Amino acid sequence: MSPLNFSTRHIHETYPNINVLLEPDTASQLHRSFDFPVYSLSDVRNVITDPTALTEKVDLTVTFGGDGTILRASSIFSSALSVPPMLSFSMGTLGFLGEWKFAEFKRAFREVYMSGAGAGDRTQLLESTSEPTTRPDDARSDTPTAGDGPTGWSSIRGKSLGRSRGARVLLRHRLKVALKSSDHLPTEGPDATTIHAMNEIIIHRGATPHLAQIAIYIGGRFLTEAVADGMIISTPTGSTAYSLSSGGSIIHPLVDSLCLTPICPRSLSFRPLVLPASAPVTLRLSEENNRGREVEVSIDGVRQADGLRVGGEIRVVGEEIQRGNDGWRGGVPCIMRGGGEKGDDDGWVGGLNGLLKFNYPFGEEG
Repeated sequence: MSPLNFSTRHIHETYPNINVLLEPDTASQLHRSFDFPVYSLSDVRNVITDPTALTEKVDLTVTFGGDGTILRASSIFSSALSVPPMLSFSMGTLGFLGEWKFAEFKRAFREVYMSGAGAGDRTQLLESTSEPTTRPDDARSDTPTAGDGPTGWSSIRGKSLGRSRGARVLLRHRLKVALKSSDHLPTEGPDATTIHAMNEIIIHRGATPHLAQIAIYIGGRFLTEAVADGMIISTPTGSTAYSLSSGGSIIHPLVDSLCLTPICPRSLSFRPLVLPASAPVTLRLSEENNRGREVEVSIDGVRQADGLRVGGEIRVVGEEIQRGNDGWRGGVPCIMRGGGEKGDDDGWVGGLNGLLKFNYPFGEEG
């Protein structure tokens, strides 16, 4: 029995009040395998025209696969201001973002279902002696408590299973991306101001043999003109992807920032930059001396139908994460494995050591 088949049956039998939504292609392949109804994303009314349609219906997103599957799930909500919590099971080749193994599915889903997870103060992870920001008696309160912050971990909310087993949430930052043509109008397609990226946005010269000349502005002020194969603007989550392969910095996901990384720059002095997430960055394809008239644009690994033409620009800024009476807005809330107060395992550090083999000496087996 496939993992998706097994998990769908388990959810239906154990949590009969939960409806399962599958992607259309998956639903068409599996619906004959079940003696109970399963639904498709296309069954949600106005899902194509209304970015909030899915967020109003979906309470939890579950992924089975690698990091690309997580990005795919995030992209479904790329036009929405809020993203449902994401529970990811690593079944790919690397799985740097996937926190859970599929063998832990029953336990993981039970903890999330019984808890209701919320984002809280970052000191819970960084300082294991700190107290939880949410007390059991006010766990369901909509009023922010002192110390609450939009970037970090939190104890479980609702029916807690105990601090040592509580589900935790990491709000991964997104980029807010706007593509403008040479006349400064949004490019064709969805409203550019509502496109969000969890990993990175990439402009690349593509098939043209010529280097691209890209003018870079930070906060509206001219920084430099890069002559390179392309540029990457990544979130802390995306800093361990293409940006890392291009020599970019590795950034902890709790750091509110973005990384500007050149791809094969002509100048050896052009080094990657780590900037505040609130710093708006503009990449403009220079009108002079660009022998290639268009570059490819990719958002979270998906090539856009329209490239960036000479004179056009891409405007990127970190998405603002806010808390209101109706909960958090912004970011991608990811359910992480719970841990004890002391010696709490930071999955990010474990990933650097176990998956990326960070600073392994030459000649030693990993």
